[in-house]
Amino acid sequence: METLLALLIACLLGAGGFCAYQRRKLKQLAAARCSQDDEIDRFRLRLQELEQESLRHSAFVSTAASVAFDAILLLDEDLQILSLNQSAARIVKAESAIGLRLPDVIDSDDLRDLAKHTLSEAESLDEQLLIGESNYRARAKAIDLSGDARYIGIAMQDITDLVHLNRARRDMVANISHELRTPITRIRLIIEGLFLDADKPKRKASIQSLKEIAMETDALLWLAQELLDLSMIESGEAILRLVKTPLNQVVDDAIARLESQAETKHLNIVSHVPQKLDVLCDADQLKRALANLLHNAIKWSPPGDAVTITAAESGDEVVVTVFDNGPGVADNVRERIFERFYQADVSRSGDDGTGLGLAICKHIIEAHGGRIWAEDNSQGKGGHFLFTVLKADAEFEPQQAAIDDGDAQELELPETAAPA
Repeated sequence: METLLALLIACLLGAGGFCAYQRRKLKQLAAARCSQDDEIDRFRLRLQELEQESLRHSAFVSTAASVAFDAILLLDEDLQILSLNQSAARIVKAESAIGLRLPDVIDSDDLRDLAKHTLSEAESLDEQLLIGESNYRARAKAIDLSGDARYIGIAMQDITDLVHLNRARRDMVANISHELRTPITRIRLIIEGLFLDADKPKRKASIQSLKEIAMETDALLWLAQELLDLSMIESGEAILRLVKTPLNQVVDDAIARLESQAETKHLNIVSHVPQKLDVLCDADQLKRALANLLHNAIKWSPPGDAVTITAAESGDEVVVTVFDNGPGVADNVRERIFERFYQADVSRSGDDGTGLGLAICKHIIEAHGGRIWAEDNSQGKGGHFLFTVLKADAEFEPQQAAIDDGDAQELELPETAAPA
């Protein structure tokens, strides 16, 4: 009996010890699970932070690429397009270029060769190329994002306007050189003829020679004035003072300024501007614009003909027309003739200039709140230039205007951008 009791006690003690062991084991497991849950929570929190950082980085890259003026493309080794921004999307010929090969969506052998050569170069490659009618400066670089794959990044900057500007400036230098050489050479020859000892000039011949010198000097002064006008317009130093002014007075002053040039070609400048017609203008600047139009008309008019100026009211505006019987303006260049340095007669078959006069007219007229354009005349030939200027009683509130003494307005001529 005692033995049985001892055995029973031993079993109970063993069971109690086992239960205590299990309880300790369960506590350890519970503590380990809590630790694992905490670790999982930490990993989950870190994963969320990485996802948010990835989203921010992706949004930054996508936004930067979307607002960039340059066209940006990402290609794989087979020249398949993996990504492109909005600027690049405007160049490709397909609605969705993702997944298509570069040669299939952009017709440019130079761009394709640039992308291929990039794979074999460690440094980035630059090249100027032509796509359609636009000039681009392209830069390409190979990118290693993993050990077994290479990608190609291409950025293309549209430099069409810059190319046109450089060409225009080269043409301007050539035109100015041409314009300066002719009058300077003539003046030199005339002066040498006046002072030849073997052939003493007579009074009548001397007067004619002096007139020719004066004419060539006027041409040089006109060229210098055009360059000065353009410089002041581009620098913002030309200030308009808008006041009530009789239009016929401005027209008469402009005609007087060009009288000697008209007499040289035996031209008659006729004004049909009403006497009582007042406009809101800067008389000096408007006279300059009108003189440029008259100079252009005189240059292209046949000798012995006439140049006509008319003016008519149209609502709050006055439409001024300068009409001549010269060759006129072709339809395909009618918009471009107001560009800086542009000349319709590139062959120099006749008298040409710097290509600045009509551009200066455009800036002056637009600063007055008006418009300027060219049309054909009713006979189907001749130059027909029109511009508008506000009537004196019209309301005009320019963005940079300042009232002076109660009856005048001042504003700066708009600054010119790099061309077109």
